[in-house]
Amino acid sequence: MTSADFLPKRIICLTEETTELLYLLGEQDRIVGISGFTVRPAQARNEKPKVSAFTSAKIDKILALDPDLILGFSDLQADIAAELIRHGKQVLIFNQRSVQEIFAMVQTVGALVGKHEQATHWLEKISDKITNMRAQTQARDLRPKVYFEEWYDPLITGIRWVSELIEIAGGQECFPELARESLARNRILADPAVVIERQPDIIIGSWCGRKFRPEKVAARPGWQEIPAVRDGFLHEIKSADLLQPGPAALTDGLDQIKAIIDRWHDYKKNEPRLSQ
Repeated sequence: MTSADFLPKRIICLTEETTELLYLLGEQDRIVGISGFTVRPAQARNEKPKVSAFTSAKIDKILALDPDLILGFSDLQADIAAELIRHGKQVLIFNQRSVQEIFAMVQTVGALVGKHEQATHWLEKISDKITNMRAQTQARDLRPKVYFEEWYDPLITGIRWVSELIEIAGGQECFPELARESLARNRILADPAVVIERQPDIIIGSWCGRKFRPEKVAARPGWQEIPAVRDGFLHEIKSADLLQPGPAALTDGLDQIKAIIDRWHDYKKNEPRLSQ
């Protein structure tokens, strides 16, 4: 027998980020079930049975697929995990909330499927990307204040990895005191007026699967006083690209934040000339 004989062969991914990672590592054949919310990679939706939402799962269907490992994310899947454990299944729930913790998740999943070196190589490329981006953005004199909105009713600000990506891309997190709160209920803004007080230069919305509506944001009472609204810097980043704490956030999500901030800098450079 070899070490490969002891690796999990039938994996169910209850959230998207581990599915995307296993495809990146070339280990998609091990996946026997995925979340119904999975959109990355697109081929996964056509190839793999859908066995769960986010806070609910088809337990009978999961058991019928006879997985030897089930991967999930966050305390919100604790009840699903407990039920599967009671059925004798091996469950690993990640709870990554920061860029560093996303790196750790990638390393762990890579090791679980015998792709430690490949996972390490991928992380080295991402680390280099982040280092280069920091060097570029730190050379700028201005760092725009960025308000990230995860939900609109009630208003919920961004989780820690989103806040960190904003800083990497050259922005200032508008509510840094809330970013380290892992639970969404602890990041609720009870009074929308606090956003007006913070005067963000950029507003980014990613409404957990709902389409971001900048015109509705701009129409909120008093928000016309916000620089981001006045200057038209209200942007959407799809939740699949940013709110999945895995490869998507570190690649497309970070790139989109950086592109938005770059456009803001271009606007500020041209602003005096346009106003003359």
